[in-house]
Amino acid sequence: MPSVVRSSLRVLIACMLVALFAIAPQNLSAQTHVVSPSDLQRATAAASQSRQNNIATLDRFFSSPVAQKALKDARIDAAQVKTGVATLSDAELAKLATRAADAQKNFAAGALADHALVLIVLAIAVIVIIIIAVKV
Repeated sequence: MPSVVRSSLRVLIACMLVALFAIAPQNLSAQTHVVSPSDLQRATAAASQSRQNNIATLDRFFSSPVAQKALKDARIDAAQVKTGVATLSDAELAKLATRAADAQKNFAAGALADHALVLIVLAIAVIVIIIIAVKV
């Protein structure tokens, strides 16, 4: 009897394994990715576009006549600052671009004096230079 039970148990286990392997690949192939490739591509394109917009915002900010004069008077190399902007992380870039855009809007609306804008330009330039120095 024990050999009959063993062989029956072996056959039962073999059948279960065959059934498991026959069903499992179908379930695996039926699963979908959490993020589809097209969604991933759109997110990547959006992040890239956002980064380019932030770089353009800071470039416009540092290219303004007030910023150019402030950087020149402080003996800060504008080219170094502009080059450094491209090396910032996405988060750093977004924060500084937001601050620069807000400063430009407030200056254009008359809420900021020329002197205050100069201080903001210098502060953002120094932040960029410090971040670059820390990364090197």
